[in-house]
Amino acid sequence: MRPAPPELTGRVVIIGSGIAGLVTALALAPKPVVLVTQGRLGQGGSTVLAQGGIAAAIGPDDSPALHLADTLSAGDGLCNSAIAETILRQAGEAIAYLESHGTRFDRDASGAPVLGLEAAHGRRRILHAAGDGSGAEIVRALVAAVRSCASVAILEDTSACRLLTRDGMVAGLLLQRDGAGMILPTGQVVMATGGIGGLYDATTNPVDNRGQGIMLAARAGAALADMEFVQFHPTALAVARGRLPLISEAVRGEGAILINDCGERFLTGHPGEELAPRDIVARAIHAEMISGRQVFLKADDIDFPTRFPAITALCREAGIDPAREPIPVRPAQHYHMGGIHTDIFGRSTLPGLWAIGECAATGLHGANRLASNSLLEAAVMGLNAARDIAAGPGSHPAIPAMPDLPPEADPGQVRAITSRHLGILRDGASLHAAIAGLLPLALGRGGASDPAITALAIAVFAALRQESRGAHARTDFPAQAIHSVSRRMTLDQIIQSARLILSDNLARSA
Repeated sequence: MRPAPPELTGRVVIIGSGIAGLVTALALAPKPVVLVTQGRLGQGGSTVLAQGGIAAAIGPDDSPALHLADTLSAGDGLCNSAIAETILRQAGEAIAYLESHGTRFDRDASGAPVLGLEAAHGRRRILHAAGDGSGAEIVRALVAAVRSCASVAILEDTSACRLLTRDGMVAGLLLQRDGAGMILPTGQVVMATGGIGGLYDATTNPVDNRGQGIMLAARAGAALADMEFVQFHPTALAVARGRLPLISEAVRGEGAILINDCGERFLTGHPGEELAPRDIVARAIHAEMISGRQVFLKADDIDFPTRFPAITALCREAGIDPAREPIPVRPAQHYHMGGIHTDIFGRSTLPGLWAIGECAATGLHGANRLASNSLLEAAVMGLNAARDIAAGPGSHPAIPAMPDLPPEADPGQVRAITSRHLGILRDGASLHAAIAGLLPLALGRGGASDPAITALAIAVFAALRQESRGAHARTDFPAQAIHSVSRRMTLDQIIQSARLILSDNLARSA
């Protein structure tokens, strides 16, 4: 164990180098910051994989009010409408900020932005870059800007292992770099660690994203919110690999249709058809699959190589020509609406900790994220958190105690439980089985403990929500409850709830 270099002590520390972390680092300049990333800067996260783009109500027939209405509808009654309205009204500012740092969005011959349509949007409002290479373009531009920003110190190939506290406030971080532990004293940490895809067998996200930021915050005492709401993208490319390539919703926005292996268009007559909200389309595809059918996207009416060059390349790697043959698809874990509970500035319930991007729960998404609102939220909240931190008193932490490095995370046991019991359809018996399997792992000292904490939170929140709403579908509670609210809990409360759920289940079965 060693202390961090003195020149890094007391700086704002940002964990994660997707769009949220990169925007925050730039927006804090010239305030000195440390940006910690477990891989290479901008790589290894979900932003660089994003195909569809970023939602912004900037078209002549659009408005933030219309965007808000679509967001609230997709969120199925659980969005924080005030926060959602604030974030969506900042969309123009976020787009301008990205462009000012070199992002090149697609524009037509007149210079106007080319706006795409995605599911559950009532207007064309999706800005994209390089056709379907939006995330890669945003990361390219922001990484170049961060590398040239003198106020940002970058720690690549570095993992955050524990968030350290003193007197109920953030005091530092335990990092692992070059195989050794390092203590970095700081009173201001921004969590921008991304999602939970690595907790599932089938995901469109990097398999190393296992909800680490949520786990770090929960261990330190921060409240979590809406953990049960896990979004499954309807159309991942159905190939045999860990991370499944995404077939963007924008493909359906351009006219592609879903068919089964009998050639039947099974969403015909459903409101929205192929452009219904993601949870509805995912469950419809899941129903086809459990009945023994295969599902395909038929897109031969689209100039596929021109509009979707990156997806074309992904399909051809798998031996599929999307311009000539249907694309085999299946649902896969894609996004997590829950996470670290925050306000509009990204402040968590733990003083000194901010959370932004997918690891945070602002209330924008409610029970189901509207397509392409995630990159928007990450950029806006990065700007908001930076303003809040810059206006504050700064960090003068005492050097925290030197804990031991935890064992290397091993998600294998957790992934098996999560994939089996916390998927598209849930029921009480399955959720109780998940809790019974995850609780001893979370309380243990082995490599499964860290990923089990995040998975246990999902299972407990899901067991307590006895209704079907948005991305959370229970076969034993198929209807929506009359009164439904967002829930927040600390790790201690989650563990206590898990024990009560198991105790009650045991009593009922006796």
